Amino acid sequence: MSITTTRLVAVGLMLVACSSSASLHTTPQETTAQDTPNQQRPQRSGPLTGGTADHAKFEILQQAFESGPEVTEACLSCHTETGEHFMRNVHWTWDYVDPDTGQQLGKRHLINNFCTNARGNEGMCAQCHAGYGWKDEDFDFTDQTKIDCLVCHDGTGTYYKTPNNEGHSACSVMFEDLEPLDLGEIARNVALPSRENCGTCHFNGGGGDNVKHGDLSTALIDPPHELDVHMDAAGLNFSCTACHITKQHVWAGSRYKIVSRDTEGTGQPGERRDVATCESCHGLSPHPIDSLRALKLNDHVASVACQTCHIPEFARGGVATITDWDWRTAGRTRDGEGYHEHGYTQGNGEHRYTYKSIKGDFVYDEDIVPEYAWFDGQMHYTTIDTKFDDSQQPIEINGFEGNREDGNSRIWPFKRMVTWLPYDAGNGTLVYTHLWGIDDTAYWGNYDMGRAIARGMADFGLDYSGEFGFVETLSWWPITHMVAPKEDALACRDCHAAEGRLAGLEGVYLPGRDHSRWLDIIGIIAVGATLLGILVHALIRLFSKGEQH
Repeated sequence: MSITTTRLVAVGLMLVACSSSASLHTTPQETTAQDTPNQQRPQRSGPLTGGTADHAKFEILQQAFESGPEVTEACLSCHTETGEHFMRNVHWTWDYVDPDTGQQLGKRHLINNFCTNARGNEGMCAQCHAGYGWKDEDFDFTDQTKIDCLVCHDGTGTYYKTPNNEGHSACSVMFEDLEPLDLGEIARNVALPSRENCGTCHFNGGGGDNVKHGDLSTALIDPPHELDVHMDAAGLNFSCTACHITKQHVWAGSRYKIVSRDTEGTGQPGERRDVATCESCHGLSPHPIDSLRALKLNDHVASVACQTCHIPEFARGGVATITDWDWRTAGRTRDGEGYHEHGYTQGNGEHRYTYKSIKGDFVYDEDIVPEYAWFDGQMHYTTIDTKFDDSQQPIEINGFEGNREDGNSRIWPFKRMVTWLPYDAGNGTLVYTHLWGIDDTAYWGNYDMGRAIARGMADFGLDYSGEFGFVETLSWWPITHMVAPKEDALACRDCHAAEGRLAGLEGVYLPGRDHSRWLDIIGIIAVGATLLGILVHALIRLFSKGEQH
């Protein structure tokens, strides 16, 4: 295992434990004796590949910086418009209003069914914010010097971030022996964002390596061809920005506004900056027309997402994902102290926690066959002010819509995540839980869920009945990474069969899965008539007179 991989895995362990408070690493490529020539190849970043300046020669960077904001000031002295641009993207705002539903979304507001909520816990969660020092509601989102340029652009593999305020010993600081940051050296060696930079947060979302998405893990740092044909380090070697193309520091592709069916298509990455879809590169007829089969596959594009056939399983590459999380069991202690238990060994040989006092029980799985459903790109979130009937469990944290007739939907693959979450049993709403901090109401220290909820709700002036319970929730994660080689794509029989992958899909007639008595009779008659016609024609030719026959 390379130094790069080891460091990113260590960050994942920190987050999954959130035993973690210490540091978040960005770990771009480092050269070691074990590195291969492929690992040293620059990753392809779409239209931004290459550079026009050597930052090591910039006079303003020839100094010892005392803080990250000082580095940002130096960056902005040349990149004069970048601050204004950057402040429009969700990596900075953590804020998004759905233009179709009007829902207030973004990490600043949403409840999730992993670590529950970032709001009120920014001291820990904002390690993955692209800024410096966000620890409470007083953070100044208009101060450009608080932008963290290095978390995305570190090219040395030495940059890391620590929590913005302290936590209890239950989340003790890790990586205490890290070398001090040489911010000047890092600033003089910035680079385009790599998979390692983006993966620092996106691979470890939800509290650990591949915990959340299922198709984003440290296995993609240096993936083989069979894991992902686009990110294959020895092949195309795409960085994330090869598809998630940027325009003035705003990225294409969003979990909040998904393009489920791209009808525009065409254009290599760089020509279209509004989407990160398969069609934007491969077009609307991606299969070369060299056979009747290819023609029929292209016909499927209108109703089947590319990911459905080309990502046959997720959580591949030896890194498991969590499929069930139970907060009901959190809070157990031994001699008054929290503890954790290993109970799962994943494909790459690493052990994963299946119980932690601060979070409860986990269930892992890997090489998972997705769930399939019609999806129009619109997701509906259960937010902090959404009232629900707890007799209708499970409650969907992010439900979605779609059907064959709406003109926008296609059949998509999903990860299905089940979690028992705390909720306000009196009001029938989800809750903000105060997890992180050194005060006596922080759950990751006192293991008192009632007090943690009361504090979390009071901090934001929200009504709380004082009665909490646990509710079963679902979340759905569209699968779009870990694209397998074409020879590993699904075959016709995988879906067109009575017990195939689409056995439970409604709203469509699938030959091989579905049967209609009259349609079957008509088909039999048609086949019989065809065979009879061939036989009659052959007999006529056989018994006709004349040399020409």
